[in-house]
Amino acid sequence: MNDDPALKRIREAILREWRGADEPVNLENRVSRPDRFIKAILHQAGVAEGLQEDQVRGAWKELAGDFIARHTEPLSVKGGHLVLRVTQPAMRFHLEQMKPMLLKRLREELGEDRILSVRFQIG
Repeated sequence: MNDDPALKRIREAILREWRGADEPVNLENRVSRPDRFIKAILHQAGVAEGLQEDQVRGAWKELAGDFIARHTEPLSVKGGHLVLRVTQPAMRFHLEQMKPMLLKRLREELGEDRILSVRFQIG
């Protein structure tokens, strides 16, 4: 093949038009291994310290009691903030009154620094 720069530019233009795009870049240069990101992903999801959803659900059922547990459900724990789904506004009001006691019990069960606050969502 001729090394003439003008012919090279013409060849690249014809190939670009035929492909509908430029010459593919070397994708290997920008590939990262997923293990580099797993820690950040787990931290953002709220499970970096090992606080598992099943652990929170089990602790909630035990601490809240049968009646409250039937009308509530832990939705998520992100950044130490537990979000509970509550079935009725009256139950939410009741839980708001109990929040300091519930938060204390959750911290005792799961660890002082694991649950920082409790939020309620009607749904």
